[in-house]
Amino acid sequence: MPNDPAPVPAAPLSPCIGICRLDERGYCEGCLRTGEEIARWRNLSDAERLRYMREVLPAREQPR
Repeated sequence: MPNDPAPVPAAPLSPCIGICRLDERGYCEGCLRTGEEIARWRNLSDAERLRYMREVLPAREQPR
């Protein structure tokens, strides 16, 4: 139909919470990614992003 709204694209998967500072370990204080991981994030597939968000990043958490 001509009046159907255009589909809204899904937001890219990202752990970013807007706190963008690297700590002494080289991890972002907000999302726990390294600077290199942040730079190549846009080139990862959704499956790779999900793996990072479910496995890699939670493993980096430690009591602060």
